[in-house]
Amino acid sequence: MVWAQTSLFGVQWNQYHVINLDITGFISDVAEMDLPFSKVPNMIANAVYKELAESYPELEGKSLKDAIIGYVEKTGRKFVFIIDEWDAMIREAKQDAAVQRKYLNFLRGWFKNSSFTPKAVAAALLTGILPIKKDGSQSAISDFIEYPILDPDGFAAFTGFTEAEVKRLCEEHGVSFEDARRWYDGYDFPDIGAIYNPYSVMLAIRKRKFDSYWQKTSTAESLMTYINMDFEGMQEIISRLISGEEIEVDTECFENDFESFKSRDDVLTLLIHLGYLTWNGEERTARIPNEEVRAEFRKIIKGRNVNRKWMELIGRSQKLLEDTIAGNGTAVANAIEEIRDTQYAPTYYNDEQALRYVRNCLQITDAS
Repeated sequence: MVWAQTSLFGVQWNQYHVINLDITGFISDVAEMDLPFSKVPNMIANAVYKELAESYPELEGKSLKDAIIGYVEKTGRKFVFIIDEWDAMIREAKQDAAVQRKYLNFLRGWFKNSSFTPKAVAAALLTGILPIKKDGSQSAISDFIEYPILDPDGFAAFTGFTEAEVKRLCEEHGVSFEDARRWYDGYDFPDIGAIYNPYSVMLAIRKRKFDSYWQKTSTAESLMTYINMDFEGMQEIISRLISGEEIEVDTECFENDFESFKSRDDVLTLLIHLGYLTWNGEERTARIPNEEVRAEFRKIIKGRNVNRKWMELIGRSQKLLEDTIAGNGTAVANAIEEIRDTQYAPTYYNDEQALRYVRNCLQITDAS
């Protein structure tokens, strides 16, 4: 590791206690015991307290915070906190604001507490899909430096496989790099270039088959819920994304959860964080990154839970295809006129994006 080569490595080595927590493990425990999610903070606290008490029984009877501070005073070493999938509670208890508040207050008690944090916490690392949950317009735990997918800064190269790494893997295993690029490329960052989904690349190499492997790692069914919200013509926006367009997105108002949606921009921002869309920070636009993700969108829009508005869109595309094949020029011209009039303001009537959307409207029918 690069850090191991710095002068600070030897100085910091073995100088801290570590509390390492996997939040999904605690969620699994409460599920097995048929307990509510609200019990997770208590289970975390009990697990940490038990570890401390085994080493220093005289701390027993104190509150958890006092026990941690007492442990620091006895050993002369602060704690480094490593919390994996910190946002699992926000995702799992997405409809229970009270549970989310309790969990965030628990974290705030560790990492934003003037009587505890400076005394006990040397550093903290939290990993997850979502940025820190906002409490109103501000972060509930504002002392962290965040590296979200919207701006991963120096960590961009570690969000997936780089193009050079994928090239090397394809050469070593005798598979097509061009196919790998078409299926899994599309996440690009300044100064880094293309980033690939490691899970999908490894499965494609192992199986020697390029396909969508997202269904093995996430619940694509939930995506239809977000699309069906239809904020400001969300379903039409998705059809434009499938056809290859880039869409402007305002990511600033997203509240970093799965429920507090006020506009289509909130839904699109969540899809960026989930990896369904890739973000262009300079242009402030989002698009579907590659064939793998596009395949997932296509599966979803022809699923059983498609609502009436989607069926109308698919039916309109089917009719346009049939009229085109039959050479019915008047019907095709009327359909194109309708699409352009409803999806674009007169100012953009002859805009390239508008013309491309009409042309690619047939792809929706092909996908369905």
